[in-house]
Order: sequence, then structure tokens, then C-alpha cells
Amino acid sequence: MNIAAGHAATGAFVQLDDVTKRFGSGKPALDQVSGIIHGGEITGLVGPDGAGKTTLIRLMTGLMSPDSGKVDVLGFDTRERSADIQAAIGYMPQRFGLYEDLSVQENLELYADLRGLPKPDRAGIFDELLTFTDLKRFSARLSGKLSGGMKQKLGLACALLKKPRLLLLDEPGVGVDPISRRDLWKMVEVLIKEGVGVVWSTAYLDEAEACDRVLLLNEGRLLFSGRPQELTDRVKERVYRVTGVSGRRRSSLAKLLDEDGVVDGGIQGEAIRLVTTPGHPARFAASGDADVSATEPHFEDAFVDMLGGGPGGRSRLAEAQDPLVARQNGPVIEARGLVKRFGDFTAADNITFDIPGGEIFGLLGPNGAGKSTTFKMLCGLLKPTEGEGRVAGFDLRLDAAEARNRLGYMAQKFSLYGDLSVQQNLQFFAGVYGLTGSRKRERIELMTSIFDFGPRLSMSAKDLPLGLKQRLALACAVMHEPQALFLDEPTSGVDPITRREFWTHINGLVEKGVTVLVTTHFMEEAEYCDRISLIYRGRSIALGSPDELKASVVTDENPDPTMEDAFIALVQGSDVEVAR
Repeated sequence: MNIAAGHAATGAFVQLDDVTKRFGSGKPALDQVSGIIHGGEITGLVGPDGAGKTTLIRLMTGLMSPDSGKVDVLGFDTRERSADIQAAIGYMPQRFGLYEDLSVQENLELYADLRGLPKPDRAGIFDELLTFTDLKRFSARLSGKLSGGMKQKLGLACALLKKPRLLLLDEPGVGVDPISRRDLWKMVEVLIKEGVGVVWSTAYLDEAEACDRVLLLNEGRLLFSGRPQELTDRVKERVYRVTGVSGRRRSSLAKLLDEDGVVDGGIQGEAIRLVTTPGHPARFAASGDADVSATEPHFEDAFVDMLGGGPGGRSRLAEAQDPLVARQNGPVIEARGLVKRFGDFTAADNITFDIPGGEIFGLLGPNGAGKSTTFKMLCGLLKPTEGEGRVAGFDLRLDAAEARNRLGYMAQKFSLYGDLSVQQNLQFFAGVYGLTGSRKRERIELMTSIFDFGPRLSMSAKDLPLGLKQRLALACAVMHEPQALFLDEPTSGVDPITRREFWTHINGLVEKGVTVLVTTHFMEEAEYCDRISLIYRGRSIALGSPDELKASVVTDENPDPTMEDAFIALVQGSDVEVAR
């Protein structure tokens, strides 16, 4: 696919000189940012929610102009030559504007019209792009019926219609499963070999680690510019793996995170991973007789360290939760032979598992595999075609209202009422869950305090930054102290600090006896699960702890697989079995 033919393969494609951009009278969205983006490379734009990544990409497109400083793109000043820039670049916004009631082919035709692509050239270009993105066999499918990964591939195809010299991708991996993310990455690697310059904004720090260079932003300021390894090396010999922890890992992690000298930490299967301050000895009071060994740092370790560390191990939300005594014998969440058919399509086929109290259970799978369908049947949002689901002992078909009163639900996409204020959403959901009088007031005041909603109570929910939207959704889901918590990709798109804060709360609630069912595309989050069911083509193809799933795919070539390696190997292995 010779996209960059005739163009220089390398060089400064974007030059940023003291770029500042403000919206209103508050802090600038970008504050004197300078840097260079080269051709033939992938440059990662990395930073927490609200860091300025999307603003910087929009400045590069010429859709906005800086308040001060200068943005040069492909030799053109964005203030003076925006039309020339837009003719030479490809741009895929964070929420790509596909028309869901049009087919894949019809979307390509529409964007070809918008981009002024000559009609005689279209058949060849469409064929090339559909082959490149592996969408040719889906060309007649409505885009609304595509999986998340396929939608991103179609978005990429539309961005490549005019053979850009510079490709700007604003968080293309959000909400996309590991296999689709790897596919997207491989496509982009083909482009850079042809000299295209690629800017990839991301909340996935394993993606940032794979970039040629990164620009790390926080609160509009540039904290780091260079190769990812240069930043990772800053925490070398400060990262440890703690194994053989006695007792529950979650409570041990919470204690360790509050020790002096511990910057960050997380659960990694049966182990705990910790990042320390410089010179901090590898002795941890909470580890007892556990084995502590140095381990290789990741880019994310250095990223969190540069931002001042994680949120610590304390969860005020969990501290306010009354311990749940077993209210019943048997599991809290049960799936018994669940089947869901839509016409002649079987979305979920004989899904069976049970989850005891105080456990985190993960549903993983590629986009469109059937995990969200399974999830919704267990929430009472979808009626199963066959089988049964139970929550806290109540059959979801016969006692749906009783079951729903014992669960909290956080949807994949922000599902609160955008036109209502933060205060109104809290009041509404407290009422939905049956809270009244002083109890209702107490819980709303507690959520407001824990999640720091005070200054934003009158703000419309739709205007909140993504991280605060997720906090509000979690607050509404736990308002009534549910026995079971259903989390459908709860941290998709949020930054690592917010993600850690979120999991500190979840781990704390589980220690109080709450049962959690979670779906996620972050494989490091899957490590927090006690057990995982991997769903593919509507069926469960693997069930076990994270360490058991990783151990099942060990090979001579990969003796220490990651959770992502396990995910991909198990899915690919299932395809091989089906093909036999």
C-alpha cells in the first residue's frame, strides 16, 4: 500500500514552538508546548485525562489556531495554510463520525465525496483499503453492526482515503480488545515504513511504550519529550515484585501503598508489583515472609512516578461500607446454561459459572464475542433465551426487581443523564435504588465528599471530564451499598491515575464482602480478578485465575507470557480447534 510514494520518508513533519491555547479564563489547555514530530515514526501523545492531547491534535489539523506560539505542519503555518494542511493529512477523531445506518462501502463513498476523491480513482483505492483493513468481506454490513475494533478499522480506512503524509489518531485503541489493537498497530507500522508520520494519542501505556517517541503532557504542560526507554530508565532498580504474600493480596496491597517510599503498586496475578522512591530499600512491612525481587520497569511505572505517584491504598468509599455478612448460602452471582439468540444468531451459548461473595470475576473477550450480552443477562437488562441467572439468590426472570435492588450497575458507555446536573443525577439514582429521607441525604453527602463533587454539583453531567464522569457513574452505582457490583468496561479511556483510584475503591469494597463482575480490555486490570472466563464466539473457552490462564499458554519461545499474550493465544487456539 504505497501511501507515501513521492514524499520524504523522514524529517520534521510538525514543529511546535511555545504553543499556548486557552478556553475561557482558567488554566490554559496547552501552556508553552514545544516539540518536533518526525516522518516515518510513531509519536505517542501521552497524558492524563484533560492533559491537552486532543487540543494539540486539533491544532495540528488547522481546525483551531494557537493563542500564542506557532504550529508548523508539513512546512505550512496552521494559521495561514490550514486548507493545504487538511489536504495532506489524515485525521481520526476520538469519536469517529461513522454513519451507523450506512454500510462500510457507503461510509467510504461518503467520506470520498467529502474529501473530493475523483470517482475514477475510487474503486482501486477502496479495494486497497478494504484489503488493508481486512474489511472486504464486511463491505455490505451496516457500520452500526460492526464490533468496536472493526469500527476503528473503518475509521482508519476513511482517514487514509487521500493517502496522507501525516496521520493523526486520537485514542484509536479506546474500547478495543487486545487483538484488534494489535491489528491496528500492525497497520500503522506498515504506514510508517512508507514514510508517513503518525501521531497516536493514547491512554494505553503499553502502546506508548511501543512508540518511537513520546510527548508526555500533564495539565497542558510538556513534562517529557523523547524515546520511551529514556523515561522508563528513570525508575530502573526501583521496581519490585512481591510473591508469597500471606493472606489476601488486596489488603496487603492497600497497606503497602501507604508505606513510606512506595510510589505506586498493583496486583499481578498472585504477585504484587511495587514502584519505590530512589534509594528506598526493598523491605516492606506488610509482606511478612514474602519474597521480594527486583523486576524490569515499564513505561507506565515511570509515567506514574513522574506524575507524583498513585492515589495510595486508602479508599474512603470502602471505609464507609458496612461489612457484608453472608446473607445466603451459595454464590452471589450465578449463570446456569445462559443462551441468548437474536434471530438465527447465537450471541451467548451455554454460559455457566458462579461467583462467591467477596470475589472479582472477569469476563474477557474480543469485541463482539458475547461478553456484554452475558453481562446484560445477569444484570436483568436482557432476557435469556435459555438458562437462568441469579443475583443474591433471586432468579432474574422471576424476581428481577428484588435482584436489581441488590446490585449496582456501571454501563460501558456513560449512561447517566447528561442534561441533569451532578446533584440531580445523585438524587435521581438514590431514589431509583429506594433511598429516602435522612438515609438518602447521608449517602448523597458521602458520595459528594468522597469523589470531590462539591465544586461541580451544579455542572451538567455531559460537561464533566471523562474521569469525573466515571467517578459519578461509580458513585451512583454504589449509592445503595449493593451486594453485587456489575462493571462493564468501567475505566475505558480514562488515564492511569484515575484507573488506579477506581481500583483502590473496588479492591476495598471487595474486602468488605462486595462481589464484582467486570468486563475490561485492560489486561493489567484483568490481573486484579480472582478468576476469569474468556468468552469467544459466544462460548466460554477458558476459565481460571489469571496465573492459570497465563500458565496454559507457556511455550519455549514465551516462557513468561503476559495476560495479553494469554488472551491472544487462547483466542487463536480456539480458532485452530474450530478449523479442524
